Amino acid sequence: MFWWERNNLRMIQTNLREVDATLNVDQLISDLKAFSANTLMMNAGGIFAFYPTKLKYQYQTPYLKQDLLREVIEKTHEAGMRFIARFDFSKAHESIFKEKPEWFYRTIEGHEVNYNGIVHTCINGYYQQTYSLEMIKEVITEYKVDGIFFNMFGYQTSDYSSHDYGICHCQSCQTRFRKMYQLELPESNDRSNERYKKYKEFQWRTTQEMLDRIHDLVKKINPHIAISTYNDYKVDIVRKESNTKLTRPHPVWLYSSSENVKSVEDTWDDKLISNCCINAVDLQYRFHGVSEQEVSIRLYESIASGSGLDFCIIGVFDRYSDQKNFPTVKDIFRFHEENEQYYGQLLSVEEIALIKPTGPQVSNETEYLGIFKMLKEEHKPFDVVCQHQLVTNEEKLKRFQFIIIPDIREWEGEQLNTLIRLHQQGVKVVATGQTLTQADQAQVLRSLFNGEFIKTTTENDAAYLLTKGKQLSSQDTEQNWVFIDGEFSMIKFSNCDKWLPYILPSTFGPPERAYNHKLSEFHGAGIAHTEYGANAYLTWQPGTLYYQHGYEDHKQLFDRILNQLEYRSILKADAPGSVEMFINRTAKGQYVVQLLNLSGFNGVTYMEPIPIGPIQIELHLEDVPTNIIHLNSKKAIAFEADSSHSTITFQVDQLQRYDAYVIEMR
Repeated sequence: MFWWERNNLRMIQTNLREVDATLNVDQLISDLKAFSANTLMMNAGGIFAFYPTKLKYQYQTPYLKQDLLREVIEKTHEAGMRFIARFDFSKAHESIFKEKPEWFYRTIEGHEVNYNGIVHTCINGYYQQTYSLEMIKEVITEYKVDGIFFNMFGYQTSDYSSHDYGICHCQSCQTRFRKMYQLELPESNDRSNERYKKYKEFQWRTTQEMLDRIHDLVKKINPHIAISTYNDYKVDIVRKESNTKLTRPHPVWLYSSSENVKSVEDTWDDKLISNCCINAVDLQYRFHGVSEQEVSIRLYESIASGSGLDFCIIGVFDRYSDQKNFPTVKDIFRFHEENEQYYGQLLSVEEIALIKPTGPQVSNETEYLGIFKMLKEEHKPFDVVCQHQLVTNEEKLKRFQFIIIPDIREWEGEQLNTLIRLHQQGVKVVATGQTLTQADQAQVLRSLFNGEFIKTTTENDAAYLLTKGKQLSSQDTEQNWVFIDGEFSMIKFSNCDKWLPYILPSTFGPPERAYNHKLSEFHGAGIAHTEYGANAYLTWQPGTLYYQHGYEDHKQLFDRILNQLEYRSILKADAPGSVEMFINRTAKGQYVVQLLNLSGFNGVTYMEPIPIGPIQIELHLEDVPTNIIHLNSKKAIAFEADSSHSTITFQVDQLQRYDAYVIEMR
């Protein structure tokens, strides 16, 4: 067993500046102990070396007075901690560019990108393709590192001020793309351009080829060194970030840590995810931290979703200007240390699998994010499975009730075959938007949904869905029409239950002309009954509408379609949607129920959560538990069982921020 497979990281990343080469190592170790950290990630090489390098083109920080890397590694190991060496090969010092300009990124006009004396490199150039391996080799043969991490790996086209310079047109990229596709590089990121589609495939393939070479080098030297970066291919620890950016468009994504962790934790059994909580509000404001409440949510979501903990600052603790979040980080790290036997090894309850659109041609995740948000707010337990790993997860997915496909348009043939086989095993398939509407997917659309795609319309100003009838309207409302926007797929359903008739657009202004709407022959949902079970297709984009606008009407319609397919859950709770709930099994046969109070979030600002309670939680189990332990207080709590001994109920008196419960079974 490799050290990282325990999945109990409590990692601190000190993102060193070149002037931090004189840091007090003993003080750093003392700070790490105060945070209950068990792993340190620190700069080793790449842009700057923090050790005395023998390599000509590995630029060494001029502030280095001793072998900082060696001292830090030795003292972290003495303190019982692991050390992960951080590299960044995306850029190099301008002195190297002057000697080897052919190693570097070029704009379409042939210009380099020099940012404060640091010049952008290219993944296809000699610096990354060959010389980076020499830098890795020097560190992992000279120093006893436990892991290596690569920052900004892959195709980087933006500088630190978020100026995007476009596709790299260095000679290495031009030659390699021409050799692979007999084409010239595309001029821009035009997704309708066939050359650009090939370029996305080119990025995917060449990135994996580079990771192959890194993996072969590292594992040949020492298989116990963990490899980590922001890619999932040939790595042991997938790194992601929960961060903020001042220019990022709204809505603010509340479930950053949960989504980052679940998309890896639920997809792979042989990888772990380390989701880094970035303290800074943005790159240009590295010395101002986000709110304490936002940090708290990120860290609790990480452990509740199945990962460890990961926190990053610029520089070192004793020189950092904004320490307001440190007490909260310490508390959560300490809680994880005290209870780590229950974390990192959480198992699925196998109800719903939400497919995340991934692969070289992915263009939009909005529908996926909106449905993720719906399921969270409705307290429906679900897994996230990355699309490009659908085939390898087929055996596991046979045990699930549902697969939800959120407006995914690009598919590989074997992925489609997997969907068909899963339905033949009794798994119900729910699709939205323009899923399976391409010509080469028509047979699958017909097989799963008894549907024939006619066309897509985006002319939906003043278009609605008729909700009256078949109990799709709430019983306490007289609302009959729900608006739609965006894209609507006109699909003819045969031998299906047709729901939500599509009301054609009509005039809406001036108010005197807001009338004359007519029903069309098309519907917003079709439920097909096959010999293997029922599937549902929603011809619009409920997730996109909910993500962008937040009207519960769209969430409620999606939820009611699921209920028409006889969805059954282990979990039922009367908590509001502002409580994020988690339920998992453990390898010891226990269940872990966790609740996170998100009520302090108002759409933009993270404030102190409002206490919520009492909350009644109902679990449908195979037997009566022997005990329920509240992890926060270490006390047993009362519960009730029904006469059949298959349903138990317990109460959370008041949820402040986060509570966890372990249900011990017989």
